Amino acid sequence: MDSLLNLAREAMRQRGLQPDFPAAARQEAEALDDAPAAPGPALRDLRELLWCSIDNDDSRDLDQLTVALPETGGVQRMLVAIADVDALVRPGDAIDRHARTNTTSVYTAAGVFPMLPLRLSTDLSSLNEHEDRAAIVIEIDVVSSAGEGAPSDPQVYRAVVRNRAQLTYNAVAAWLDGEAPVPPKVAALPGLEEQLRAQDRAGQALKELRRRHGALGLNTPEARPVFDSDGVLTDLRADEGNRAKELIAGFMIAANGVTARFLDARGFPSLRRFLREPARWQRIREIAAGHGEELPAEPSPLALDAFLTRRRLAAPERFAELSLTIVKLLGSGEYMLSRPGHRAPGHFGLAVNDYTHSTAPNRRYPDLITQRLLKAALQGEPPPYGDEELTELAAHCTAQEDNANKVERQVRKSAAALLLAPRIGETFSAIVTGVSAKGTWVRTTRPVAEGRVVQGFEGLDVGDKPKVELVGVDAARGFIDFRRAG
Repeated sequence: MDSLLNLAREAMRQRGLQPDFPAAARQEAEALDDAPAAPGPALRDLRELLWCSIDNDDSRDLDQLTVALPETGGVQRMLVAIADVDALVRPGDAIDRHARTNTTSVYTAAGVFPMLPLRLSTDLSSLNEHEDRAAIVIEIDVVSSAGEGAPSDPQVYRAVVRNRAQLTYNAVAAWLDGEAPVPPKVAALPGLEEQLRAQDRAGQALKELRRRHGALGLNTPEARPVFDSDGVLTDLRADEGNRAKELIAGFMIAANGVTARFLDARGFPSLRRFLREPARWQRIREIAAGHGEELPAEPSPLALDAFLTRRRLAAPERFAELSLTIVKLLGSGEYMLSRPGHRAPGHFGLAVNDYTHSTAPNRRYPDLITQRLLKAALQGEPPPYGDEELTELAAHCTAQEDNANKVERQVRKSAAALLLAPRIGETFSAIVTGVSAKGTWVRTTRPVAEGRVVQGFEGLDVGDKPKVELVGVDAARGFIDFRRAG
């Protein structure tokens, strides 16, 4: 494990990321006041609402809470509370400079390299259970019968909130699906069961609305490291999605849309998140044709989602592989400056036009930038960032997110190489995930591992499913080499 951690640290340095906090940032974190947030003229008191968090089993940096208000006239109002990180991280301070350099927390198989010191991200700026915390609250209106989305005049304000129950995706999903009893924390708090049922109804309505607009229903499980009781890495397993994850993701997408419209309506610039139309649409059409279907000549999220929906129903056991192929062909999201009144590029995968990142300020710097813009707008102050600075930050955040993703992939590969080292000569089922002048890459599922095809790669393309034989590994460089079997 120590060798893997050292590899992760070195990989970060090579990509222009700082694995360690400077002494000044650590000192600032220790000096922060730990007094609980208190309501005041600018902070509404919403502590009595049945706020809860739903996150991974091991999450400690809680960025958001949700609560459903009573339905009125067929409209379900959802509130999303986002941790007020800006209240503790001042622009230009050592903590902020480190966060601005990395722009994101980096989640590797060797451990997490947080964007903010743990005293903030898992304590003072985390919406922890039974703690009073300052937050930015975003309102989302959902018409329960038809799933029509956000209010015409988006509402955003500051408040003090209290997390009444820290819940987990797996437990909530199993209960909502009828596969497990109500989670103990839900049963122990009067009203929380119906509260979560109301949230689920609103979430399902929003999901249906997104599907009608063409949001892609993909299933792309990430590899999560599995450790034994001694902390030794034993496996890399796919982290499957579930109903609770979809629920929270849907609320965050809606909240990010409200945030973008709120800033635009008040004449403020913003950092928008967008995904271009896929450059390899023709290859996506070829994959659809291989399943007996025809996609239009021009990129269409509606047509692509309809194809994906049919494939999910026809072959659910293979849908994750198809999803991975489509994701690879869609490309990566980017950040850009959006000026008020100008139509920004949309997000092809989510089928939305107004979209920013605002819901994870403990672990993403663009969200902290957005939070500062929101607070300035609420307080009647000018934007804290000019257009030129936001343009530079958008490019920097895009580049650093790409670097962080590469570090995470590299460390996953190193971890996978360590796991596969005793299995050289074995044959695996695989799917081709990348083809370029630099090489051809495949992904196996047990364990989840990605490597290069060094022999027999001729004629392979993204989405093909060859059998491959493991011929070598290099854990230090994260190399896993296969040759095409047969």
